[in-house]
This record gives sequence, structure tokens and C-alpha cells, in this order.
Amino acid sequence: MKKARIATLWLDGCSGCHMSLLDLDERLLELADRMELVYSPLVDAAEFPEDVDVTLVEGAIASDEDEKKITLARARTRLLIALGDCAVTGNVPAMRNNIPLGVLLGRSYIDLATANPGVPESEVPRLNPHVIPLHELVPVDIFVPGCPPSPALIDSLLSEVLAGRTPDIATVCHFGN
Repeated sequence: MKKARIATLWLDGCSGCHMSLLDLDERLLELADRMELVYSPLVDAAEFPEDVDVTLVEGAIASDEDEKKITLARARTRLLIALGDCAVTGNVPAMRNNIPLGVLLGRSYIDLATANPGVPESEVPRLNPHVIPLHELVPVDIFVPGCPPSPALIDSLLSEVLAGRTPDIATVCHFGN
């Protein structure tokens, strides 16, 4: 039986969703029999591969680099899953949306700097004026709430997807859980 090609992507977020994925513990070994992890911050892969069956995306879109990553992942993925509240709604990263970007960067990199004040021009990705959830830029197939989603929810999600079924997330959790 062919293993499903799975990827995970980390955009602007805290990595809590990836930590919940790792908290599946020994259940990961059972899932590994049915999947191949082809791209993730957890593996050494330089470029997002083609022909990915499922991509779990953590985090919101906050920079030009995030836009490039999610656009490429969407183009190369059959089933794209927004994993966690940042990917689904923007959540904590989007809290900066009410602050003009110039004010935010000035306060962070100039006003509070103890050495070498100045907004970075090339060392870090260029921030977008506003943080957006995934679905505002690319089509999303499944939305999984949680901050972070529980390991049990991720297990249920992966089990259904690997069995070739579309999971009904509402039967396992609801927003605000």
C-alpha cells in the first residue's frame, strides 16, 4: 500500500500545533506506517516537494515569505489543512493588525533597541501591513480549531485523512473548545 505524502508547514505562530502533533507520542509510530513525512520543520528538507497528499499548516500569514510558502504549498498539495487558531482566524499574530506597521517596527527595532537601532532591511522577512488567516490568500480544505488543537483531535484528523475519508471536525470539537 502506498504511503500518503504528508507535509507540515510553520508560518507565523508559536509552534504549539507542532508540539501537539509530537504529543501523539507512540501513536505517531502507528501513523508512520501509513504516511511519509516529506516536508516539515521537524525534518531536513530544503524545498517544499511536489505531489504532496496532505499539508498541515500552522500559523497565520504575516510576511512576504509566509505568502510565498503557503502559495507554493497550496499549488503542490491535494488537501490543505489549516491547523490551529492562528491558521484559521489569525489569532494572536493578528493582534498587531490595529498598530500601523511603521509604529510597530519603530517601537520594536528603534525605541527599545539597546544596540544598533534600526529596522532590518534584509535579515528578516518583510512584514505585511496586516496578518491574515490562510483562507484569505489560498483555498483551505479543512479548518481545525484550537490553540493548539489537542493531540486527540490531530490523531482523529490524521486517522480519517489517512483512511481516505474527509473528517467531520464538528463531531470531535467545536470552536471555543
